[in-house]
Amino acid sequence: MTLTAPLDAGQAALARGAWSDAFQAFEAALVEQPDQPEALEGQGLAAWWLDLADVVFASRERAYRAYRARGDEVSAARVAVWLAWDHDAFRGEYAITSGWLHRARELLEGHHDTVAYAWLSVRESAFALLDHGNPEEALKHAEQAIEAGRASGSVDYEMVGRALRGFSLATSGRIPEGMQELDGVNAAVLAGEMQDRVAIGLACCYLISACDRVRDYDRAVQWCARLRAFCERWEFRVLFAVCRTQYAAVCMWRGAWGEAERELEAASSELAAVRPGMVSEALVRLGELRRRQGRLDEATSLFDRSGAHPLAAVGHAAVALDRGDWESAGDLAERHLRSLPAHNRTERVAALELLVRARVARGDQSRALAALIELQGIAEQAFTSPLRGSASLANGVLAFGASDYEAARRHFEDAVDLFHKSGASFERGRAGLELAATLKALGRHEAAVREVERAVAVLAPLDATVELDRASVLRSRLLPPAPTAAGADVDAMATPPHSPPSTALTRREVQVLERIAEGLGNQAIADRLTISEHTVHRHVANILTKLGVPSRSAAVAQAARLGLL
Repeated sequence: MTLTAPLDAGQAALARGAWSDAFQAFEAALVEQPDQPEALEGQGLAAWWLDLADVVFASRERAYRAYRARGDEVSAARVAVWLAWDHDAFRGEYAITSGWLHRARELLEGHHDTVAYAWLSVRESAFALLDHGNPEEALKHAEQAIEAGRASGSVDYEMVGRALRGFSLATSGRIPEGMQELDGVNAAVLAGEMQDRVAIGLACCYLISACDRVRDYDRAVQWCARLRAFCERWEFRVLFAVCRTQYAAVCMWRGAWGEAERELEAASSELAAVRPGMVSEALVRLGELRRRQGRLDEATSLFDRSGAHPLAAVGHAAVALDRGDWESAGDLAERHLRSLPAHNRTERVAALELLVRARVARGDQSRALAALIELQGIAEQAFTSPLRGSASLANGVLAFGASDYEAARRHFEDAVDLFHKSGASFERGRAGLELAATLKALGRHEAAVREVERAVAVLAPLDATVELDRASVLRSRLLPPAPTAAGADVDAMATPPHSPPSTALTRREVQVLERIAEGLGNQAIADRLTISEHTVHRHVANILTKLGVPSRSAAVAQAARLGLL
């Protein structure tokens, strides 16, 4: 057997996706020649596919040193880019990631027509877009990747560069142009024009991430199925886990919360095991699901664990809004927006939505209007029903706050229709409650009751407790009170000093309110107090009615002011 035979066998195994065979072949090559850089690099790649983190770092660091000793700067730079990604994905060590990228850039001076330079530009573009939220910087590096890919004859890295160009364009607000570019790249994937499996996975992943940012969930559903099949075929565990988080976002939007929860819990476990540095994506999305479920303490904990992930900042603002702390919600949303470049259009949407609601609740119409104008501009460029629905909802909130109920009605009706069209159960239900409150303000009580019932019909299967409690309050204010049934829960009254009779709560209601303050949902409260969930639901509705507040979080805030807690 020649010295190159094991090395050739390892490369052939990598080409057919036989990762264990490749790993063994490269090990054999290293027995014969311990410092062979090609074998070390191949072993590192096989270990990367097999999620053997310690071997990945050891093999690639040795390969880098061996290439440098040989004087092969281009190959050393290629390995340095991999090490940059490894330190980010496996360990979350951003300073070391930056150091390896800087070293690769130095080594590739004068080598801009190589595949290695295309690879460096791809990673720099991805870090600029996903970690730093800077689509203009990402676009610059994407163009460099495309140029280097073409110069070196690498279709794979030209296409990944084009995928990042499309993602960057969509993020900066040039949405139709960006999504068209991404569709073209992924059509090339399906046509077999790309061969490198890492490049294929990245191109698909960037498309689905862009779909999530512009809320084009119909397109995301179509491509998610393709990407999942690709991951399963090649045992691409890390990309499969990332794909699960993106698919879960689609499930959450479409009201399949049980499926979203299963996907997110599986993805967070998988990423914690194989790429700990990437687990925050799954945690922050699970936090958003918990928030929508009304499990606010759990949501806060998950957002805390998500660290510097940009969605965590938005999540904390949303929890503050759910709790009725409108000033903190607005301040957190504005703080997040200050951290994003103004040209990062689509990533600003969620914070702008929150800011409109928070400032209207505080009576600050001018600052709410400024946020709405920016949100409206993004939605007009997007051409997607979900973003247009969000803008209509925000317009309605502002109009309602200004007591322009006819304008609010029209905007809320548009929001309901657009969310219904896009299959967004939670958003449709929330917009329906806003419409019901507006119809009530217009004196159209029967129409308001019907709208509440429609909203409850889509919210009840989700067990969206915060919104369902709000619906209960609305319904109680629209319908005549039902007669008290014999044997009803008539605990002794717990009336705080100096509180008006309308806020008097029974002992049981105070107990329920204390559990709400802990962030528990109805089922958890029922388990804690050994009563039925239906009884808890009735107590919550009574609490909201007595305190005259629209939500559980507002009830906690009001009860604290009255000395009930």
